[in-house]
Amino acid sequence: MRVKDEQKAALIQEKAIEMIVREGFDGLSMHKLAKAVDISVSTIYIYFKNREDLLNQLYIDVMAVFVRETLQDFDPEMDFEAGLWLQWRNRFRYIQRYPLHYLFSEQFRHSPLIRHPAIGKDAFRQAMQQFTANAIRRKQIPDLPVEVYWALAYGPFYTLVGFHVHNNAFFDKPFRLSEAVLKQTFERTILSLKIG
Repeated sequence: MRVKDEQKAALIQEKAIEMIVREGFDGLSMHKLAKAVDISVSTIYIYFKNREDLLNQLYIDVMAVFVRETLQDFDPEMDFEAGLWLQWRNRFRYIQRYPLHYLFSEQFRHSPLIRHPAIGKDAFRQAMQQFTANAIRRKQIPDLPVEVYWALAYGPFYTLVGFHVHNNAFFDKPFRLSEAVLKQTFERTILSLKIG
């Protein structure tokens, strides 16, 4: 029996993420992945049972990094405005540090694969739910349907991130998101969420 090499497993995962970001899920085959990593196809199966196992493990690992980065210094008990601003800053830092992970998770989030039983509730969702519930209880924000809340709280952020990641905005003009633009947008966003 061959011994698992953690560096090789990490390389397989990173190449798979690159392929998915470039070519979509349909562009990922175990044969193409093995060639990209310069290993045999059978070597991949030492680390992953099958393609679905690889995809689920990729998502779980990418989300673990996302959770670690976005929950850094965050507490669900924080004041709403301070906590939401920290979430914006942490998420932007994560996207800057791990752009391929972000693009991968965006593709995976809209895939039917996300409903796989291996993808469960996590500490991140629980922290966000508690943070929002606290803000509603304190009357810092109105009690809105979750979709409306998310659209108001994070929609502007992710729109700007999309422009940033693809380095273009309207009329194909180059766009780089700065902390100043992020803060300016956040200040307008917070006004739409406050009560009164």
